[in-house]
Amino acid sequence: MSKHNSQDLLLLFEHPQEPVFVPKGDNAGDNGFVFAVPDTYLPDQYRPLGALLTTRFGEDSEKIPVKKISIPPLGEILNIKRDENFSLFLEKHRHIAGKLIEIFMKMRNTEDLLSMACYCRDRVNPYLFNYAFSVALLNRKDTKNLSVPSFARLFPDKYVDSKVFTRAREEAKIVPEGSRTPLVIPKDFTASEREEEQRLSYFREDLGANLHHWHWHLVYPLNGERAIVAKNRRGELFYYMHQQIIARYNFERLCNKLKRVERLTNFNEPIKEAYFPKLDSVVASRAYPARVANQKMQNVDRAVDQVRLDVDELKRWGDRVLDAIQKGTVINEKGQTIELGENDGIDTLGNIIESSVLSPNRNYYGDLHNMGHVMLAYIHDPDHRYLETFGVMGDVATAMRDPVFYRWHAYIDDIFQQHKATLPRYTIDQLNYSGITVRDIEVQSQGTSSNVFNTFWQQSDVDLSRGMDFQEKGSVFIRFTHLQHQPFTYKITVNNANPATKLGTCRIFLAPKFDESGSTWTFRHQRLMFIELDKFTVTLKQGANTITRASTQSTVTIPFERTFRDLDTRRPGANTAELDQFNFCGCGWPQHLLIPKGTVEGMAGELFVMISNYEDDKVDQNIDGVCSDAGSFCGIKDKLYPDRRSMGYPFDRLPREGVNNLQQFLTPNMRIRDVSITFKNRTIKPKEAFV
Repeated sequence: MSKHNSQDLLLLFEHPQEPVFVPKGDNAGDNGFVFAVPDTYLPDQYRPLGALLTTRFGEDSEKIPVKKISIPPLGEILNIKRDENFSLFLEKHRHIAGKLIEIFMKMRNTEDLLSMACYCRDRVNPYLFNYAFSVALLNRKDTKNLSVPSFARLFPDKYVDSKVFTRAREEAKIVPEGSRTPLVIPKDFTASEREEEQRLSYFREDLGANLHHWHWHLVYPLNGERAIVAKNRRGELFYYMHQQIIARYNFERLCNKLKRVERLTNFNEPIKEAYFPKLDSVVASRAYPARVANQKMQNVDRAVDQVRLDVDELKRWGDRVLDAIQKGTVINEKGQTIELGENDGIDTLGNIIESSVLSPNRNYYGDLHNMGHVMLAYIHDPDHRYLETFGVMGDVATAMRDPVFYRWHAYIDDIFQQHKATLPRYTIDQLNYSGITVRDIEVQSQGTSSNVFNTFWQQSDVDLSRGMDFQEKGSVFIRFTHLQHQPFTYKITVNNANPATKLGTCRIFLAPKFDESGSTWTFRHQRLMFIELDKFTVTLKQGANTITRASTQSTVTIPFERTFRDLDTRRPGANTAELDQFNFCGCGWPQHLLIPKGTVEGMAGELFVMISNYEDDKVDQNIDGVCSDAGSFCGIKDKLYPDRRSMGYPFDRLPREGVNNLQQFLTPNMRIRDVSITFKNRTIKPKEAFV
């Protein structure tokens, strides 16, 4: 019997519906590892078979000892059945998740945590277990060096066409592991070309984008111990991350000859867009319900989910938030007034609108963002008369697939923008960096003209075997098609006229040059279309400076292999310093979606570069060795947000008087470059892909 190793905890993620006593892992030969659990830890249906199970599953496997400890009562945690879907948008589910997180956090050491997790794993809802256990590993000091596996590997049913699983099981049963070939997922499997919204399916249904949304909500939970929830500028990050998703979605819509997304402001009007997800929930043994065209939001009354909400109440919450913005103050639960300040007001609003435990007054301002998701998720069965579960809008892992997600979040973002409109405009002094001039910008890609972004389709493979239960062991790969761009390099020429070396923050954004009608933007509209590409510190010596920066170094994105990272258990020679912060490293926008699709003829864009004064930007902290490569969207673990400026600066506020377009907005430390985004409608196979 092997000695306990904290890496053993990661084995509990594998094959989430198989009992804990079934062998897991593939790094100890063909027989894997078996948790030697006390008989009292076995679920009731297996307890009489304890000795037989040990003989059947554990004889030839390496055994991991599980100590018997005093188990705290699970109580209401068991109220979410094992065959239900789980939703962070439901207050009942969030509350229960917070209870389970608290139990995991209170375990004295990793040995006790392993015992508690083994006991819970076969009793608790698999989705709930995965979420609560992941949050605990992410926040416990003694497990921070463990890398939580990609959700898509554990629950592939949330990301992959349901038809693939029958083929995958056949492949695993019949074809020897070394001879298996990837199962190809069609690029368009949810609708035909007759549905114009299907033009955006490559973005909405992208595995990496949906994994980003899931992982962000894992890093920033709504419930649990306050220390876990109250991360630096959490409410502002909720605003900015989703604002950037909407900006990117609108950019992609223009690439596909569609107008910007229409805000869902009238809750009584039919929703013209439909969505048929073609996904099955393996845990719930149900298909995700479709949302047909022209359905209306309705009052929700579902006792089973402890949800009773009228459409009018959702409107009332929105009106109260807007009233607070107009007054510039909110009221806490004690009746005290809190000012929505110039710098921290957006953070308070974010906590109110998302309605985390940090909201100063949930009773009054309600649960606007989450319950909007819930109302849309139950639009097909609001009173549970058909015994249906929620649609994809009810799950952070799938919500981005539905077109109505963007309509809802366009409405949410507009509320934030109304607050931003009340703030003082940035003055020239707040924007300029004295003595610093950006002289030139050039984008360089190998073998192509300057200032051209090249995009195309690429096929990639992901192993789903560890999320497929009760089947033959061995890898089962699926091959999916996603947008990709050719790697590129920025070359930025900057002059420092100051007598000494200066530090600056280089901020790079991209926006469409023209709106959907082909007209030049006004600044107040174009500023909401700028997508952040990168942000990094530069040292500027006196005189001319040339800055080069690879696209793969972006502080917005994480690379493909990290988005889809494997469950790498017991890796030899694992260095704690290298593994630390890895969970935050798993949070970030996918690198392959850094650049929008563009058009075959070349879509005109404007690349914006600004060098701001580092003295006004810096946050005094040491982040050496810390994963910060996607800090713009995800922050840095156990650290302050790495930029003192408001998120989205300098485009987060309305412009100063007299500024009507981007050119008038510029100060000497800024520059724009006309660029073209050219899409080549060809597909690169994995062996042809850029390295």
